[in-house]
Amino acid sequence: MNYSSDHYNGKIFLNPVPTDVMGKGSFGRIMKMYTKIHPGRTPPKRLGPFSADLSALEQTPCDTVRVTWLGHSSTLLEIDGKKFLTDPLWYQRASPFAALGPKRFFDNPIPINQLPAIDHILLSHDHFDHLDKDAILHLLSKDLPVITMLGVGKRLINWGADKSLVTELDWWQQKELGNGFVITALPARHFSGRWLNDRFSTLWGSFAIKGPLHNVYFGADSGYYEGFKKIGDKLGPFDLTMLDSGAYNREWESIHMGPENAVQANVDLKGKLFMPIHWGTFNLAFHPWTEPVERVIKAAATRNVPLFLPTPGETRDIKDGAYNSTWWQPYM
Repeated sequence: MNYSSDHYNGKIFLNPVPTDVMGKGSFGRIMKMYTKIHPGRTPPKRLGPFSADLSALEQTPCDTVRVTWLGHSSTLLEIDGKKFLTDPLWYQRASPFAALGPKRFFDNPIPINQLPAIDHILLSHDHFDHLDKDAILHLLSKDLPVITMLGVGKRLINWGADKSLVTELDWWQQKELGNGFVITALPARHFSGRWLNDRFSTLWGSFAIKGPLHNVYFGADSGYYEGFKKIGDKLGPFDLTMLDSGAYNREWESIHMGPENAVQANVDLKGKLFMPIHWGTFNLAFHPWTEPVERVIKAAATRNVPLFLPTPGETRDIKDGAYNSTWWQPYM
């Protein structure tokens, strides 16, 4: 498959800066980590159940941003009267196998058949903890349009999706939705693939979601790099940024930025309010499950960055400003 893109070399997609998914010798060091005990990687008991106020979601306010966190990088975003669903995930395991791999700490707070009317799905890349095949095909069967990155849309179409519902974008390309709404696909420092033999075969990225009144950045997965400042300078400031804050490790820090760098990325993006995502839902690294949010809180305090930390399933308006539900503390 050929793509007309300056970051496609004819075989694979490339990162915005030179990036090794893992450094030399990382595989062996990681295998050694798996032989050791890492306390606190999972909660001592199943979290929740959490639920959303579906009646509150029946109407979408036209002059603000509301967020309902569904876990990991899945959010229901209400922006100036439209509803967007990011990286929708109902999988119980972030894995190609139904009975193996990291299991969810809590169920998605909204059963998929009880979702309110959605205007657009935003799909950042095709990793198993972001692209739930069953969920996306179910949603597409309801005629919900999806905006995604180069190659990911072709994957959906190959699975049977109606191609009229699928929009593929390259980095910095835009999709105008009318009435002042513009979706911009943006770079991220990460990678793609569903199997070991298809890495980098589809594009990965992030999104700026601009409404007539508000501007939101959905970062999905990324290592830190100077490109966040370019995004902030060109498209910021952002009323809300949602950034990858968990599943980090020194061995793969080039593709998952971690808490402190997420705070820095928010500063670079000119974010007014920062919501950590990609944490508290799966055991994808060796750190304790609450460490990401604890480190984010500490780092944000040193930079005077306001945080937005709703409970899973809670619908929260950003006009109320900084908010910390401390929802995880009863489960420690």
